Amino acid sequence: MLKKMGLLTWGLGLTLAASPINATPPSDVVDLPQQTYTGRMTVAYALKVRRTIRSFKATPLSLKQLAQILWAGYGITAGPIFKTVPSAGATYPLDLYAVVGQNGVKDLPAGVYHYRPGKHDLKRVKAGDLRADVAGAAWFQKWMAQAPVMIVITGEYGRTTWKYAARGRVYVHVEAGCVAQSIFLMVQDMGLAAGIVGAMRVNTIRDRLGLPDKHQPLLVMPLGHRK
Repeated sequence: MLKKMGLLTWGLGLTLAASPINATPPSDVVDLPQQTYTGRMTVAYALKVRRTIRSFKATPLSLKQLAQILWAGYGITAGPIFKTVPSAGATYPLDLYAVVGQNGVKDLPAGVYHYRPGKHDLKRVKAGDLRADVAGAAWFQKWMAQAPVMIVITGEYGRTTWKYAARGRVYVHVEAGCVAQSIFLMVQDMGLAAGIVGAMRVNTIRDRLGLPDKHQPLLVMPLGHRK
């Protein structure tokens, strides 16, 4: 009976609850610092000086910097769902993953992390430095692996196509572009830099990073300090 209830008996009649199956260890979830709403430059100036960068220093980012960038890309701005970018029918079909290199972010082990906007935290998907894997799957663009962090923007088409049929795929791509521009402008304001890559072997990136089958990699944005 106790076994069926998921309980374990131990010692002198003490009863301990069994650990839930597939429970996430605390070390696999990282709470992020809260975002700020003030910056160094106007939006107009950030638009003027924004450039796509393909050369980065090895200088690590801080966790606060990474948190600010992820929030700018797809963070919550109001209510339970409204985000920093527009979404067709508020379907929000995108997910952001941070591929963090060895010593890429202070106090954050190398690995692949899923950004969860509702909780404003990171959940580790896979451990290890996988930047070279991403660069290789992006037709061997080695410069990408120099960046301490890569942001992989993925889309789950079904979240939007159920409402807009085939046209929904276009809306997913439009939304991914909005996320990319938000990230570009935020890193510019923060004194950092970003690149952007769309050429990739999608299945290879998804498999190497351990992403869900429904999450289609659309864009990769290497980012860090400009070299």
